[in-house]
Amino acid sequence: MRAWQKSLGLISAGVATLVVAGCTIGGADKTTGNAVAGQTTTKSASEAVVTVTPANDDQPVNPLDQVRVDVAKGTLTSVTLTNPDGKVVPGITTPDRTSWKPDEPLGYGKTYHLTVNAIDGKGLTTAKSTTFATLEPSNQTKVYLNTTGGAALADGGTYGVGTVVVAHFDEAIDDKAAAEKTLTVKTDPPVQGSWYWLDNQNAHWRPQNYYQPGTKVTVDAKLYGKKVGDGLYGQEDEHVAFQIGDSHVSIADDDTKMVTVYENGQVARTMPTSMGMGGEEVVGGKTIHFWTQPGTYTVMDKANPVIMDSSTFGLPINSRLGYKESINWATRISTDGIYLHELESTVWAQGNTDTSHGCLNLNPTNAKWFYNFSQPGDVVEVKNTGGPALEVWQNGDWSVPWSEWAAGSALHA
Repeated sequence: MRAWQKSLGLISAGVATLVVAGCTIGGADKTTGNAVAGQTTTKSASEAVVTVTPANDDQPVNPLDQVRVDVAKGTLTSVTLTNPDGKVVPGITTPDRTSWKPDEPLGYGKTYHLTVNAIDGKGLTTAKSTTFATLEPSNQTKVYLNTTGGAALADGGTYGVGTVVVAHFDEAIDDKAAAEKTLTVKTDPPVQGSWYWLDNQNAHWRPQNYYQPGTKVTVDAKLYGKKVGDGLYGQEDEHVAFQIGDSHVSIADDDTKMVTVYENGQVARTMPTSMGMGGEEVVGGKTIHFWTQPGTYTVMDKANPVIMDSSTFGLPINSRLGYKESINWATRISTDGIYLHELESTVWAQGNTDTSHGCLNLNPTNAKWFYNFSQPGDVVEVKNTGGPALEVWQNGDWSVPWSEWAAGSALHA
């Protein structure tokens, strides 16, 4: 394996130019007449043989395809690759100056000019020049590395032990397997994990079990230049690294009407709550239920205050159970609006009676404490309630059995 060293190369003035690529050009004797009558001289061509990849066959190349220059029976004196704006593309040359390659990916839909100069052991020079173009996708997709709450994962941020990585593509992905191959998650210490496709734009990654506090997580999307559909290529790479903070796991038990909050396995607080009243109502042909669905949620985000509007899930404000009001110390745990939040008007019911539309009501002191305590990715397990089980699209990633989760990978064997 060759070692490489960075080199921009220089264009030598007055060199002979040969438009050849993907093949070789080397030394050959040729005799030329001398201007002095009665004399002839023999001029030997350089023995240096230069090979350039890719071939100049008018076929656009992928920006990630190998572009390189090699020389046999000689050394490179300069290699210059320029883009359409005349900017020189940085390159890397091996220490023995027999090979060169670009030091950065090329762009889409651009024409590049490559000029090479080499010299053999006798000091004779040769030159080569070629032009090639890169492909121009009919469409490109960008990937965003987010939390389940839709916010970008912060580089260097701290998240909960139930954190799920969301790879959101801004275009529908036809070839999920190709897209998934561009996505990698590395953890320290290592854990078993898998991607799970919710639809053709969103892939979620989680470990089999909750992370250990202090785990370091690195996510890379090497998407640029990769084909992920018919004419669809990756727009750019993405990267984020974060760490897992203290273990925050809350158990909301409808049998006791209590929320028990554990920090690193120890009880940090016990809070009376009033959960979903149960039952359902049909509005406009849509069935709306009023349970706090059983399952494993994670903290998505929080706001103080938040405007809660029943019309957002199909229940008109002016209907019998409709509402629109400002709520303080609200910590969201589902995509369809389940929060742990303050509601002073139900303090009488907290710990004994379920009265809500599905949220977990808390008194002002407990709601504020939980709000300040929580971080995205913290776990909230809801047990012994009625109604349908929490679904994955509702932020129920951890409610999916591991075997089913692993089968949701596009690369599942």
